[in-house]
Amino acid sequence: MTISAVAGSNLSGNQQSSGIIFINRNGLRWRNAPREYGQPKTLYNRWKRWGDMGVFARMKFLMTAGQTSDHTGAAALLDSLPAAEWMIADRGYDADWFREALKDKRIRPRIPGRKSRSKAVPYDKRRYPRHNRIEIMFGSLKDWRRVATRYDRCAETFLSALAATAIFWL
Repeated sequence: MTISAVAGSNLSGNQQSSGIIFINRNGLRWRNAPREYGQPKTLYNRWKRWGDMGVFARMKFLMTAGQTSDHTGAAALLDSLPAAEWMIADRGYDADWFREALKDKRIRPRIPGRKSRSKAVPYDKRRYPRHNRIEIMFGSLKDWRRVATRYDRCAETFLSALAATAIFWL
């Protein structure tokens, strides 16, 4: 995708993109965007158009209710997992059915067992410590106020903000 200026605007597409990033990082309302980034309506329209074009759809996120268990999210994501040799997950994903489903997809689980398990489950203690990279990524995403506070009421808009933040951060 190329970034170009909107018709009737004196600003470059890069300035408008910077304005969109500024709004997402600081959690501002569109109408409170600094003037050097252009008209707020223009910034919002650009943001909305990118979402409609599927610019952010390349990244897949699943949004569940705040009190939903990890098992529910795992079941929903299972069909869309990419081909992988192994999967690292924390104890919240420890379930026999999930381990079996991963094995059926030829993915070796690297999930430590819950403390309440009567029989310990073996896992790769050398690879498991790498799961902290995911925790660090989510911590960095939460530095962006629009994501951390979920200002957007619409799930699609929120997921677009999340994807844009992840793209910028990665």
